[in-house]
Amino acid sequence: VSSQCWKREVRIQLAELGVTTGSRTKLISALVGVECKKLGATDEQAKKCGDWLEGAFIKQKETKKKNKNADVDDEAGEEVGEQQSNSSDTLLFLAPNEVRKIAQVFADNGFDEILTLKEKDQKKRAKEVSDLIDKSDMNALDIALFGRMVAQATSLNIEAACSFAHAISTHKVVNEIEFFTAVDDDPLKLRSDTGSAHMGSLEYSSATYYRYISLDLGQLKQTLGDSLDLKFAVDAFVKALYTAIPSARQSSMTGGSDWDYARVLVRKGQRLQASFEQPVKSKGDGFLNPSKEALNNWLDKKEKLAGSLFGKVGDFKWGDDLNYSIDNLIANLQACL
Repeated sequence: VSSQCWKREVRIQLAELGVTTGSRTKLISALVGVECKKLGATDEQAKKCGDWLEGAFIKQKETKKKNKNADVDDEAGEEVGEQQSNSSDTLLFLAPNEVRKIAQVFADNGFDEILTLKEKDQKKRAKEVSDLIDKSDMNALDIALFGRMVAQATSLNIEAACSFAHAISTHKVVNEIEFFTAVDDDPLKLRSDTGSAHMGSLEYSSATYYRYISLDLGQLKQTLGDSLDLKFAVDAFVKALYTAIPSARQSSMTGGSDWDYARVLVRKGQRLQASFEQPVKSKGDGFLNPSKEALNNWLDKKEKLAGSLFGKVGDFKWGDDLNYSIDNLIANLQACL
């Protein structure tokens, strides 16, 4: 399971928990336009402001020329010649306070987009936008966690506080093949045959997955500043990790499984991810217990070899003691702050 997939689900769960999250979108114009209208802009003013801002970050795709040998224009009445695509590959990650701040500056200038952002050159205009936004405007926890890169305005870049690894099986997995058919209900009784209306196949597997996530508390605090309490951030992040389950194929093969076990280290030092170089083998009791044993043995070995460089501040095992809930784990982690 890809790290990107887990990150997306964590972001969704953060929002479900009531945490302020950012908007990662290509539709920057509409996003800013909505805020401008809240401040009194007309539809036309909001669109002009939004489009002018969007143009600072999104470079339109190159124009394409239609075939000069075309006999006639198409039915939609498009002219033969150059066509400009309105789509872009750029996604901009903005916090709610940042969007509101930009809209407020437009409002302060009477929603005159040229008066607000004077530069016609894209890079220079992007620099103007970055100058409008202060670090205190960054109030989205997901941006602080996962970072932001803006090629046109590097001052808007934010270093990610957390790192996700792809989830991997701790043991050898053999994919299964599911062959399926779909039957036509034929409510009007029009079919004369009795065969399948559709056939197909797909691969699937079941495994004990190892997930690794590191969170740099120093980087998180540096990015958030005073906009969000660090204890609250840790609480929301751990809960989102616990409840986040990728949505793919859930309707056909529901895979709603939370953690079975977690080893959480609070350390001063480099991140440390178990390799599971040797696949775990079942001893007749499944793969979970030998996976836990392999993980703990590996971490204990690393701690002994690293000595003082291991920098352990806290070490918590969750999943074996039924009286030690996720809330207890979070409380222990918060105490380490």
